Amino acid sequence: MVWLFRTALALAIIGAINWLLVGLFQWDLVQALSGASALRPSTIFSRIIYTLVGLGGLYLIPYLFREKIELTR
Repeated sequence: MVWLFRTALALAIIGAINWLLVGLFQWDLVQALSGASALRPSTIFSRIIYTLVGLGGLYLIPYLFREKIELTR
């Protein structure tokens, strides 16, 4: 189950980094990779939320590379 945890954590970090880019630069990486317009107009409130989610994802990066992961039930 450690592989599932690491996979989910990696996806959450990638998503959070995308939201960080939206929050700071109004640029959506997922949209850019899919060939759509990468610019995303947002309100200041939503940009603050996106930025906070992105910073939370950056905080989680070290947990992805930890040797020992304790999973609780």
